[in-house]
Amino acid sequence: MGGSRLLDRVKGAQGRYRTGAAPSGGGMAQNSEEFKRITHELHNELLESLDFEQVSNTAREELQARLRVTLAERIESRQLPLNRMERERLADDILDNILGLGPLEQILRDPEVSDIMINGPSVVFVERKGKLVKTNIQFNDNDHLKQIIDRIVAAVGRRVDETMPMVDARMADGSRFNAIIPPLALDGAAVSIRRFGTVPIAADDLVALGSVPRPIMEVLRGAVRSKLNIIISGGTGSGKTTLLNVLSSFIPDGERIITIEDSAELQLQQDHVVRLETRPANLEGKGEVNQRELVKNCLRMRPDRIILGEIRGAEAIDMLTAMNTGHDGSLATVHSNNTRDALARFETMVGIGMPNMSDKSIRETIARALDIVIQLDRLPDGTRRIMAVTEVTGMEGPVITSQDIFVFQQSTIDENGKVRGKFKATGVRPRFASKLAANGIRLAPELFRFQMEV
Repeated sequence: MGGSRLLDRVKGAQGRYRTGAAPSGGGMAQNSEEFKRITHELHNELLESLDFEQVSNTAREELQARLRVTLAERIESRQLPLNRMERERLADDILDNILGLGPLEQILRDPEVSDIMINGPSVVFVERKGKLVKTNIQFNDNDHLKQIIDRIVAAVGRRVDETMPMVDARMADGSRFNAIIPPLALDGAAVSIRRFGTVPIAADDLVALGSVPRPIMEVLRGAVRSKLNIIISGGTGSGKTTLLNVLSSFIPDGERIITIEDSAELQLQQDHVVRLETRPANLEGKGEVNQRELVKNCLRMRPDRIILGEIRGAEAIDMLTAMNTGHDGSLATVHSNNTRDALARFETMVGIGMPNMSDKSIRETIARALDIVIQLDRLPDGTRRIMAVTEVTGMEGPVITSQDIFVFQQSTIDENGKVRGKFKATGVRPRFASKLAANGIRLAPELFRFQMEV
């Protein structure tokens, strides 16, 4: 972080502090008016003691150490009735507001939190293990929340104000950040942060979590290595990007992989990876580079595999064209409720990109390009599971034909709230089995009688 940016952050912290949950045991309640008053006074005293010219030339770690010592001395001199835990929490709160992202810092330090949802300054939800939980974290007011939003977007050269009340950005740790402020957000600024683990989830992890049985995972491994074109379908938070990461790990070393994303989330482990990211328009409304332009450009970059983070518009026609013109083994995700709807969405998106193309030609393009569509869902108990592995088999008249190879059938929810059901093969042997066999991957007959209860 540059010195000038740190200086702006410190100056912008004037008068901003937060309080957390009441501590356990003794001392002064952190939600009391007295505690708020003391916090406010200490916060402002600390700011007044800073030499801002010196701050601009001081590394964050060194500055934080100095501030913590100064703050400890001031707490001691006041003889405040605070126990050790409360003093540490008070110091963390003030330093987070001066140097960090205020109340968000506490949440961002929790590795179990996968999503953060802020609905105005007083309501903050997080997702842990697939479940939404309301926290006791609060911002002082909407101005305090807006200040934190400004810090985040300024770090990536964006802005958000009444003329541009919506913003999408990527935070320093790779998390996807979205904010919408008044007047569009009626109850105060609304923020959504999608976090991603620092250690990628592997295939064995998904098997252990019960998201996908090992036999199905082995079929998908063979499909990727045999360069079948695969689309991962599902709703928000269903685990599409996680599965895309896992499937991409099956790509053999030595192949040139190009990824295209709106916000870089993929964590590929291969050596030969080129990562491309779209760019929004600048403050003058110029300079935008969308996914369609990146797909067109990547075809000139000699890719062996193209991985598109999410297909949501006219880039669908360029991706399908690439799949049909020698770029087999491509992977992408799409938002959809089931595999049939995913194919219908492709028809709509291709129609946007090629409005003069006939419906029959669109469907033929889709049927020739796609081999497998995988449906993911987040179930009521918070688990993510593969609900269907569907093969696209071609055309029958004017209709795209497909067949389910594996499905998950939910049977009940037990007394502990866990979803119960079974993964099962439909008994249909996929047409792509011959392509897998040509690559030395033979599917055992018993695989298509497979069942597993969970």
